[in-house]
Amino acid sequence: MKKSIGQQFKQKSHKVYVGWDSREVEAYDVARSSLIRHSKSTVAVIPLRLHELPMLTRPIERKDGKMWCPISQAPMATEFAISRFCVPLMRKEGWALFVDSDIVCLGDIGELFALADSKYAVLCVKHDYTPTDTTKMDGQAQTIYSRKNWSSVVLWQCAHPSNRKLTVEVLNTWPGRDLHAFKWLDDSEIGELPKEWNYLDGVYPFPNPEIKIAHLTRGGPWLKDWKGGPMDQMWLMERDAMLKAKGANAEK
Repeated sequence: MKKSIGQQFKQKSHKVYVGWDSREVEAYDVARSSLIRHSKSTVAVIPLRLHELPMLTRPIERKDGKMWCPISQAPMATEFAISRFCVPLMRKEGWALFVDSDIVCLGDIGELFALADSKYAVLCVKHDYTPTDTTKMDGQAQTIYSRKNWSSVVLWQCAHPSNRKLTVEVLNTWPGRDLHAFKWLDDSEIGELPKEWNYLDGVYPFPNPEIKIAHLTRGGPWLKDWKGGPMDQMWLMERDAMLKAKGANAEK
């Protein structure tokens, strides 16, 4: 009997690439821990560090002490603003997930991989909103562009023929807004995930017991001088669980 996609994924380890920023290492650590802790299957979590991505050569400048993309003529809030688009170039086969580092995974990531559909090049939550805040995180400018936050959680079909259009040249020459909007793809090749898999702080009603991935888009307790937000307790609980597990392992 032919196995369903979901059954196949339950027997595999899952590749999850997480955005990494040298200013927010603790956020990455908690995201990684939550992805692994809630999964019933093996999860390989890979940080996307800029210095480990030789295919990413587009220039990064500094303006007023903040990162600036001269190609996009726009600020870059994080070091992984563009690195997520390296995933299909690195992996080239199978399915892989990308998530921003300012997330807490509360569900079994295997359930997300089970939503993979081979007719799509990518699957994501298709948010329909325009941010009203002018800043986010640690004072970073809030950039407005089409399909905002669609690319913050992406399930990639790395071998999909249309993802071959995302070449190294495209990666390094297109404005960030076009990459984040998946402009190399036809709209029919972008599948939709339930919003619970990228539940945006300040956008969707909270609390919600159905949240699978909580996305603290406006920042969180890992930031200096953070003033607090509604999803903080979720993040702090995951951090406590991570530290407890590290302490237990250290005692062995």
